Amino acid sequence: MSAVTVVSAGTSGRRPAHPARALARAVLRPHQSALWFWGLLVALGGGGLLWAAGPGYDAVWDAYLKSNCREADYCDMGPAYQHYDLVVGLAPAALTVAPLLIGAWAGASLIGRELESGTAKLAWTQSVTPARWLAAKLAVPAALIVSGTVLLTLLNRLVWWREERLRQAVGTRDWFDFTTFTGNGTLATAYALFALAVGVVAGLLLRRSLPSLAAGFAGTAALMVVLQGNRHHLWPVAETRAAASEPQWTGMLVDRGVITASGDRISNSLCAEFDCGRSDVVGYWAQSHPASHFWPLQLVETGIVVAVTALLVPAAFHLLRRRTGGAA
Repeated sequence: MSAVTVVSAGTSGRRPAHPARALARAVLRPHQSALWFWGLLVALGGGGLLWAAGPGYDAVWDAYLKSNCREADYCDMGPAYQHYDLVVGLAPAALTVAPLLIGAWAGASLIGRELESGTAKLAWTQSVTPARWLAAKLAVPAALIVSGTVLLTLLNRLVWWREERLRQAVGTRDWFDFTTFTGNGTLATAYALFALAVGVVAGLLLRRSLPSLAAGFAGTAALMVVLQGNRHHLWPVAETRAAASEPQWTGMLVDRGVITASGDRISNSLCAEFDCGRSDVVGYWAQSHPASHFWPLQLVETGIVVAVTALLVPAAFHLLRRRTGGAA
């Protein structure tokens, strides 16, 4: 009797795992390779950016001072700048490419493979409802994605702040470059979460890993390309005019052209010559986005991406509800 009592007490003393933690572990366990890849990417990117913000930048600045270059000159700063430029170029590029990989992974492995193999149905027959299963599939990767992208974005901002003198001296990077713009603000995180939602919807629609992989990749790329191509339309441009020559502009050039005596504005994109070969030119104009437009453009594009993501998430639950006959 005493032995039975001891065994019973020992068993009852173990607290069962919290359902939310158990479900999170169940989501992560089949995707350990993806988790290791993401962790390694964040660790390498973060370490490289910390080096670039500290000793890497100091070595480049010392090399610039020793070169005695004027601001307008091309300065060969040797291996110090080559190593620095490689790191600060790869980190935002990785943040820009990451959403494409997330969309492909979410479609193929996170959802498509489990529906194709029947693993999802097995989970639904246990204590996990379809709605909780999908919520965990969205929430757990989203938490890891946000933590990694926010960390790398903040480190990118640190490097950008430190290298301000270098940019002014030799013009290393422009704020409106595709990877620089994406990796230095809120867009990297927004696109990553959008890619996760696209992949999940693709997996629920196609229910097969390879087609879902292609759809998740293509859907993410489509929105990124469309918004990148129309980014200059997301905020009012700054316009400058001059009477005798082309006006001075800074930042992202959107368009430029001439003004005729009749008041017509002709874009240089419509003609090959500087003054479009006209004799009645009385002025010149240029439209651009200066550096002060970085955050307005960044936040408007982020808002669009977040809005599309917010539509995809309930769409995913609706698809699951149709597939499970209302059990979700």
